Amino acid sequence: MACCSYRLICLLLVLMMVMMALPNGAAAARTGSDYWDPFIRSPVDLEDDELGNGTRWALLVAGSKGYKSYRHQANVCHAYQILKRGGLKDENIVVFMYDDIATCNENPRPGTIIHHPEGGDVYAGVPKDYTGAAVTADNFFAVILGDKSSVKGGSGKVIDSKPDDRIFLYYTDHGAAGLLGMPEKPYVVANDFVEVLKKKHAMGTYKEMVIYLEACESGSIFEGLLPEDLNIYAITSTKPEEPSYIIYCPDMNPPPPPEYTTCLGDTFSVAWMEDSETHNLKKESLAQQINKVKERTSMFGTYANGSHVMEYGTKVIKPEKVYLYQGYNPETANLPANRIHFDKKMESVNQRDGDLIYLWQKYKRSSVSNRADALKQMTETLRYMAHLDSSVNMIGVLLFGPQNGSILRSSRGRGLPLVDDWDCLKSMTRLFEKHCGLLTEYGMKHMRAFANICNNLVEETEVEEAIIATCSGKNIGPYASLGAYSV
Repeated sequence: MACCSYRLICLLLVLMMVMMALPNGAAAARTGSDYWDPFIRSPVDLEDDELGNGTRWALLVAGSKGYKSYRHQANVCHAYQILKRGGLKDENIVVFMYDDIATCNENPRPGTIIHHPEGGDVYAGVPKDYTGAAVTADNFFAVILGDKSSVKGGSGKVIDSKPDDRIFLYYTDHGAAGLLGMPEKPYVVANDFVEVLKKKHAMGTYKEMVIYLEACESGSIFEGLLPEDLNIYAITSTKPEEPSYIIYCPDMNPPPPPEYTTCLGDTFSVAWMEDSETHNLKKESLAQQINKVKERTSMFGTYANGSHVMEYGTKVIKPEKVYLYQGYNPETANLPANRIHFDKKMESVNQRDGDLIYLWQKYKRSSVSNRADALKQMTETLRYMAHLDSSVNMIGVLLFGPQNGSILRSSRGRGLPLVDDWDCLKSMTRLFEKHCGLLTEYGMKHMRAFANICNNLVEETEVEEAIIATCSGKNIGPYASLGAYSV
């Protein structure tokens, strides 16, 4: 027995010496190494090597306020919970949200926010980095750049990333052609946003960035603007010229709990979050997740109350695993990479109709004594929407003639930005609001009309004459601009 053991030991020693002598042997720990790594690495260990010495960062933004837009802050709170369970630290997660929903007197469950008809609270523990008046475009840009000195209000936390770090940026809000809403004006303008991303890249303070963007016409934020060499992979909920959609709304299937008068989520956002919670993100790639999200957001390829999810920027990032950006929850270890099929049909509605759904529910459920006020609020809202629509149409008639109304609604080809002169777009928007009143979240949809006026090189004086002729004396009441412009 001792002799056999001795021969076995000798054989193992010889085998080890042979393996060490191989120049490119399988025992080499890494390609080109000149030593033998005696440790056996599991697939999970190898996956962890992908992250290297880098840190995951996340920036979550809800760009609206008010109970009628409940879903945007619910989106952000749910996203935070996913990242937190995935191992991201609060010190590496920056949250923008107005924070007026959980404590709103209309909230049927005070102190909580839900994101699914049968879901629990997603509000608990969410950091209050930038709330109320601190939720601004300037602070958003400063946080991306890691510029603590330029932040006004809030916690002062910024994306203080280093060259090996990865960044996940999720933005959910009302949007329009070239525009993302903010609860405090001015809004985020596409070219300004992309210029900030270019500056961040030039600083060399991240390895790769993934952006998920939920808003109407969100494709216009990156179309023709985001270069492919910034190591930024951006996914938007819609094409440049189509609306986003919302789900879990009253009187729809599935509805929120019966006590809610507002919608709980946006289709694209719910799709990616529910996907992340039902898959092993160490196995699922970004490409696999986006394909699933496309399936659900398009209403399973029918596009009946569904939108086209779009991809921009550095698409070679797509094969990377989702966990590199959203973290990894050990409880999902035994879940599949991407095999779960969401085949349950859900009803959705144009995001721009969300306010009317809320107002109708408020009217329908109000007491007899409060019904007159609810009716007045809904009537005023509808009247102002009609004012915005008719005013823009009339301006188009005055500038281009009644036979050329389609000019204001036209879209440029793929690969071209919304407008060539962004300063012109801002000027046109301010002129309109100066004389006609605030655009509002609904009226943002007319940004394409202003862009097309600029693209047709109409003189500013001529545009202002048409605007004054259309709206003289109408910049009054609750929607008066009073010098506070959207851009």
